[in-house]
Amino acid sequence: MTPPAAPYVLGIDTDATTLREADHLLQALADELDLPEGVFGCTHLVRDGRPRVALSLAAEAEPVLRTARDRLTARGHEVRDGTWDESGRAVLFPGAAALTGTLTLAELLARSAVDRVTVLGTPDEPSPDTRLVTRNHVRPHWQDGRLVLAAMPAVGGTLVPFEDPDPTPCCADH
Repeated sequence: MTPPAAPYVLGIDTDATTLREADHLLQALADELDLPEGVFGCTHLVRDGRPRVALSLAAEAEPVLRTARDRLTARGHEVRDGTWDESGRAVLFPGAAALTGTLTLAELLARSAVDRVTVLGTPDEPSPDTRLVTRNHVRPHWQDGRLVLAAMPAVGGTLVPFEDPDPTPCCADH
C-alpha cells in the first residue's frame, strides 16, 4: 500500500517464499541502502504462477527511492514502479524500532505510524491503557489507507500482535 504521505513507491520482486525470509531481506536492504526513518517497507504475497513474497518501499521524497532503485537494480534486483496490492504488511515504518517490550496502546499509537489497533473476535476498540506485549514483532497491515495492527487477547488482560514471531511450520508434528 502507498502510505498517504508517501507518493513514491518501488516494488521489488524477490524469490522469498516465506514472510520471515522476506522480513530479513527487507531489513537487510534497508540497512544496505541506509534508508531514512520515514520510509515504509512492506511485504506482499504474490500468487501469479510463481508464489512468492515481494517487497515495496514507499517514501515522501523521490530522490530517496531513485537512489534505492539504482542501487537495487545494480545488484540484480527486479524493481518496478508501484506495488502489488493495497494491503501490504508493514515491516519498516516510522517508529517501528521503538515498539519493543510491553507498551500501552496509547504509547504504541503515539510512538509509531500505526493508526489503529483491532482485537480479533471483538467489534469494540480496545482501551488506550490496554497493555500490548509486542514480542518485538509488530507487523501492521494497510487497510483503507490506514496502518492497522491486529491483536489478540493474551494472559493477564494483555494483548499480543496476531502475527507470531516464531510460528510453528505447517505439518511440523507429522
